[in-house]
Amino acid sequence: MPRTIHQLFDLTGKTALITGGSHGSGLHMAHALGEAGARLMLCARHADALEAACADLQAAGLDARWVAADCAVEADLHKLVAETLQRMGDVDILVNNISANWGDAAPGDAVAAWDEVMNRNLRGTFVLCQLVARHSMIGRGGRIINVAAGADLGGTVSEPGSLANYTAKGALISLTRALAREWAPHGINVNALCPGLSVGHDDLKGAVLLLASDAGKYISGQCLVVDGGVSACLEAVA
Repeated sequence: MPRTIHQLFDLTGKTALITGGSHGSGLHMAHALGEAGARLMLCARHADALEAACADLQAAGLDARWVAADCAVEADLHKLVAETLQRMGDVDILVNNISANWGDAAPGDAVAAWDEVMNRNLRGTFVLCQLVARHSMIGRGGRIINVAAGADLGGTVSEPGSLANYTAKGALISLTRALAREWAPHGINVNALCPGLSVGHDDLKGAVLLLASDAGKYISGQCLVVDGGVSACLEAVA
């Protein structure tokens, strides 16, 4: 029997792990998943910000917990997955909202800045996808959503910082498609969510819920651009 729209978007009984979930778009996406019924595990580097984020979610009546971890450190990712499985059981939804900016590294050290962006945004996402898939999703299915933020596809890449962000974003989209092909037989959907630079946080709530729920079960290996039509306009004048 066909399910209702409410049933298709319902995440009751699901567990969602959201990295970069202590503020901004990560916290707003956590609200969206929690409002749909998911239990939430937030990850970020700073415990104080995570405590405040969980208090905000709990005040809204949502089930939220946290683990502090640096997604550029592989040992932290192993700890994150182990603690999540121990405290909340299997992970049904993984939102990789890992984000490092060019300015996170020491000024003037271009190689260190490049490595910071690539290690956190790309390698960290890859390692966490592998861990969650291996320990939780293979054999039971799941949803992985990689947030590919950074330089707009039509923007300039002449500055080193923009070049690093642009490269990491493109590589993350390619990784998403590769993992979608590899894990399709296991019932794991892998998609990329690509917000524009000026997108509002609320604009991502519906998009992440679509990709996380059964409403999007036939969507995998795709890049969902949420930019208010900016990329379409840039393509039209290119």
